[in-house]
Amino acid sequence: MRGGRPDHGDFEEFVAARGTRLLRMAWLLTGDAHLAEDLLQTVLAKVWPKWPRIAADHPEAYLRKALIHTHTSWWRRRWRGEVPHGVLPERAAPSDAYEGVDLGQTLGAAVRLLPPRQRAVVVLRYFEDLSVEETAATLRCSPGTVKSQAAKALRTLRAVLPEPVEERCD
Repeated sequence: MRGGRPDHGDFEEFVAARGTRLLRMAWLLTGDAHLAEDLLQTVLAKVWPKWPRIAADHPEAYLRKALIHTHTSWWRRRWRGEVPHGVLPERAAPSDAYEGVDLGQTLGAAVRLLPPRQRAVVVLRYFEDLSVEETAATLRCSPGTVKSQAAKALRTLRAVLPEPVEERCD
């Protein structure tokens, strides 16, 4: 404490060191770069006053939980009255140079189709590489729920994503 106020210098160091990873997680949850920045900023603003208490324990786990819960509350409040319609025009010509980008966009779009709970499980398990138990603790549910939600999400993703193309050596 300095002058009766908590010291937040380590908060700035933590955000500088882990901010990119937290922003990536926020992007995976929202599917939009601007919303991801807003989500992370909102969570950091909520966490900052409590930082001295949070920093003593597992701050990254706390921030992951806060990202999930804040995103879920945003998702629940989002207005769903307007639905875009219309078909996008076909692409001019396929290009192998952008195949990786296309696959990333396809995967991102497929993950965004998942319900929020399944999306949170997929992000934590497969993008953040947390164990079933860590994911369950983060989401405050049982390991069985994590497993069932992951199985449902993977089934949906398999149905939506294109089959992998294997290279042949002829």
